[in-house]
Amino acid sequence: MKELWKLYRVFFSIGICTFGGGYAMLSLLQRVIVEQYHWASEEELMDYYAIGQCTPGIIALNTSTFIGYKNKKLPGAITATLGFLSPSILIIVLIAAFMINYASLPVVNHAFAGIRICVCALILDAVLKLGKKSIVDKSSVIIFLVVVGLAAFTNISTILLVIAAGIAGYLIYYVMGSKRA
Repeated sequence: MKELWKLYRVFFSIGICTFGGGYAMLSLLQRVIVEQYHWASEEELMDYYAIGQCTPGIIALNTSTFIGYKNKKLPGAITATLGFLSPSILIIVLIAAFMINYASLPVVNHAFAGIRICVCALILDAVLKLGKKSIVDKSSVIIFLVVVGLAAFTNISTILLVIAAGIAGYLIYYVMGSKRA
């Protein structure tokens, strides 16, 4: 029970500090889940994130659920999910209650502009850190460049890009692995 409460508290604190969705959360997850609590390795976190991108729902929520499940099975998944969702529900209720009266104030608009800039910086930080761990050889560089190009210049679904990149990685490393043997 103590470990479940810890899962709840940690994911509550992550949920309350996450502005901008799943991508903005990645840097915080890396620091807290990987470095502080060692509940997952960086590779596992990237895998959970990739799967979270492909599955229906919010990436950050899916990732929280996967990490909770890894640590405490179904009770951990439920606890981490509830911990992550609780702050959002509370914040949405508070915002809904006050936003109607204050949405047009310049100070509120400027605050949201500042938050958007911060979210961009957090996403860039996470991308750079994960890129250093993920783009490690010529094959990974090629997969990265192809996916970035397709994401930037086409309307191909991100789900399809993730699935295609996974298949390409498997085939490239499987073929390379069999040639080395």
